[in-house]
Amino acid sequence: MAQQFFIIIHIRIKGELQSFGKFDLGSNKEAAYDLFSQLKGNSNSDNGNVLFMELTETVNNLPANIRILSCTLDQLAANCRTIAKQLFRNSHLGI
Repeated sequence: MAQQFFIIIHIRIKGELQSFGKFDLGSNKEAAYDLFSQLKGNSNSDNGNVLFMELTETVNNLPANIRILSCTLDQLAANCRTIAKQLFRNSHLGI
């Protein structure tokens, strides 16, 4: 069973979520959960929220939503920076 983790970025447009970004976190469950726990945002979303980050696991190409955060534009920017730094560390420094 091939297991992969992703963070997918969504925006609400006309009441529907549209995906517009995706980070591949690899297959390490602990690292994926740890990284997502570092992100800024609110796990209690309502209809007024516009931006979302979703931690997703795929097993044999079947996706499953694990957690979702709603965030402001500033939080989204900070989260993208955090993710990029961690992915760089993982791939280039082996951390």
